Amino acid sequence: MPAAPAVVDLGAGSGPAWLDGWLAAHADDVVRWRRALHSVPELGRAEHRTTALVSQLLLAAGLEPRTLPGGTGLVCDIGYGDRCVALRADLDALPLQEDTGLPFASTVDGVMHACGHDAHTAVVLGAGLALASAPNLPGRVRLVFQPAEEVQPGGALDMVADGAMGGVQRIFALHCDPRLEVGKLGTRVGPITSACDLLEIRLTSPGGHTARPHLTADLVEALGLLITQLPLLLGRQVDPRSGTVLVWGAVQAGEAANAIPQHGLLRGTLRTADHATWNELEEKVRSLVAAVLAPTGVGYVLDHVRGVPPVVNEASSSTMLSDAATAVLGPDASVGTEQSSGGEDFAWYLEHVPGAMARLGVWPGHGPMRDIHQPTFDLDERALPFGVRILANAALSALTTPQP
Repeated sequence: MPAAPAVVDLGAGSGPAWLDGWLAAHADDVVRWRRALHSVPELGRAEHRTTALVSQLLLAAGLEPRTLPGGTGLVCDIGYGDRCVALRADLDALPLQEDTGLPFASTVDGVMHACGHDAHTAVVLGAGLALASAPNLPGRVRLVFQPAEEVQPGGALDMVADGAMGGVQRIFALHCDPRLEVGKLGTRVGPITSACDLLEIRLTSPGGHTARPHLTADLVEALGLLITQLPLLLGRQVDPRSGTVLVWGAVQAGEAANAIPQHGLLRGTLRTADHATWNELEEKVRSLVAAVLAPTGVGYVLDHVRGVPPVVNEASSSTMLSDAATAVLGPDASVGTEQSSGGEDFAWYLEHVPGAMARLGVWPGHGPMRDIHQPTFDLDERALPFGVRILANAALSALTTPQP
C-alpha cells in the first residue's frame, strides 16, 4: 500500500479507552487504506479489487465477511445479539481523469475517486475494526460495503435484495463535504438529498430539405420545444416548494445546415426534494412530452429511468450522529446543513429501516474548496479518524438507546 504520514487524530482522548487505543495504533492504517483504494479506483459493479482488499482486511482481523453473488460488495457482522445497527460505505469511483498530482493518484486511465468513496470505505472499515476491539459490544454492527452508488438506480438495491437489511434496526452513513471544514459534521433532520431520475428522449422524423419544412416533420424544432417547454410546463404541475428541476445535459441532432435530420436525442436529469412529488413525476412527464410533440408530427421514445428517492434522515438517528460529533470535538463540531439537489442511493436503505446520513467536513480550512465530481478533488485526511470516531460512537448509541 502507498505510504502514509502520521495523521492527526482530532478527537484523541475524547472517547472510550478502547477507541482511543485502536486509533492510536491504527489511524495511519486508515489513511493507508484510503490511499490504496484511491490509487486503483474501479467503476460501479466492477469493484473486484476494492472488494477483495476490504475482505482481506476483515479476514485478517478474524471476522467473516460475505461477498455478494455478483463478486462486488460485501457485508460483515461484528458482535452478537438481536440488536443490530448498520454502517454503510460505497466502493465505486467515477469515469474522470484525475488531475490532482497526488503521489497516490489514480493509476487507472480515466477513472478516479472524485466523490470520496475511498474515504467512506476506509472510515467504515476503521469504525468496524475499532468496534471489533471493544470489550462487551452491546449488540451487532453490520458493515455494508456496497457497489455502484454512482450508477442509477444504485447498488444499494443490490444489497437490500441480498438481505443486507435483514435484522437491522438502524443505519448510518457519512458523505464527504468539501465545503465543510475538517472537524465539522453537517447534520439535518428530514430530507438531506433529492430524488434524481434520468430522462432520454429519442426523436424520429422522415427528414427533408430545410427549404420545405411543411413537407416533413421538423425534428430540430421539436427538440427546441421540448428543451424550453417541458421544464416550464412541469414547473406548473408540481408544488414550487418541492424543489423540482429538470435540466438538460445533452442534445444531438443533424450535421448539415440545410437538412432536417431524421434522428435526435435529448438527455437530462429530473430532480425533486419531495418524496411524494417524486412518485408522481413519471406520469406527468409522459403526459407533457406527448402534448408538446403532438402538433409537430415527430415520433419519439421516452425512457424515464427512475433513480433514487430523497435521503430522508430520521430524527433520532440524525441526533445520534450530531451527538457523536459533539462528544468528539465539542458543541461546535455539529453544524446544520442544507438539503442538496444531488441524488444518493443511501435513500433505498431508509425505505426499509430508520437511519441518517451526515456530511463529513474534508476542507482543510484554507485554500480552494475542491468540489466533488471534479478531476481536482482531494480531501484533508484528518477527517478520516474523525469519521471513525463519529460512526463508532453513533453505533454504540444506537445499540444502547432504549427502543421505542
